Amino acid sequence: MNDFSGIKALTFDLFGTVLDLSGSLTPSISRFLEAKGVDLPADEFWQQWRYRQRIEQHQDTIMMLGHSGYLETVRRAFVYTLALFDIPITDEEVYHFLLVWQDLDPFPDVRPALPRLATRYRLIALSNGDQVFLNHLATNRIQYNFDEVMSVAQFGSFKPHPAVYRGAARQLCLDVNECMMISANAFDIVGARACGFRAGYVDRTGLPYDDSPYRPDVTVKDFAELANVLLGE
Repeated sequence: MNDFSGIKALTFDLFGTVLDLSGSLTPSISRFLEAKGVDLPADEFWQQWRYRQRIEQHQDTIMMLGHSGYLETVRRAFVYTLALFDIPITDEEVYHFLLVWQDLDPFPDVRPALPRLATRYRLIALSNGDQVFLNHLATNRIQYNFDEVMSVAQFGSFKPHPAVYRGAARQLCLDVNECMMISANAFDIVGARACGFRAGYVDRTGLPYDDSPYRPDVTVKDFAELANVLLGE
């Protein structure tokens, strides 16, 4: 049985963990492809887009040419995916379509669980997103008042760079082992654990976990189960 008594703060990934990216975006992608006369499943487009965005983020961090920001990696990945499928589009169309990212919805299990977890832990949003964008999402889409909303921009790198996790712990005035990263992205769990964080893996998609010695302390299917485990209920 895991002992969670030393944990003081839960740091939450947002994109894909708290916010349902696929469920929020694929309906708009489907309408976009239909309007363009493109016979392509929205899920296939989204998978390529999401995969490419992660490459853009990793390249951004590895090359250390300056942190370009989350929404810029979204845009670059979108343009790449359009070219991959040979879909013509203007810069103006790109701008207007990407506004759909302002309307992301949380998974239905998130909102009921957060107040339960807040009875024992400080709840921190720790996300690759841009600060203004994260503030909007927390207030208007997730509709929850986190103790803090932290953007990786203040640390100059995307997760899973060690500066993010160590910087977040320092800003919270906590030791790394007093923080627990909650994420549905395995790379985020690996990165956090490698820095000394505890970690809760929300296995929403059933994908294989990374072949890594840095394992999550607990694996759950959703936030309801996460709250039950961390609160001992």
